[in-house]
Amino acid sequence: MYALIYDEHDLTKPKKEVISAHYSRATAEKALAKRQKALGRRVWECHTRIVWIDGKVTAGAWVHPGEFNTWRPGEKIPEGELYSDTD
Repeated sequence: MYALIYDEHDLTKPKKEVISAHYSRATAEKALAKRQKALGRRVWECHTRIVWIDGKVTAGAWVHPGEFNTWRPGEKIPEGELYSDTD
C-alpha cells in the first residue's frame, strides 16, 4: 500500500506519521500535489513523501524506517533524462 508520510529528515525522530494511504502510486501522487497546493509550498518544503508499506496502514498511524521503502518491490523506478537537450 502506498502512503504519504510526514518526514522532516530528523534522525532523532525515526517514526513517521502516515498522512494518507492509497492503493496506487497515481492516487498518492495526486494527494501529494493536492497537499502541496493547499500548503502553498514545494514538495521538499511540505516534508511529505510517498512510500510503499507492505500491508495495510491508515492515516494517523506511525511507521518505523524498516516498515516502509521508497519503491514497491518490482516497481519500475523512473530514470533521469537519457539524452541531454544540449549539445
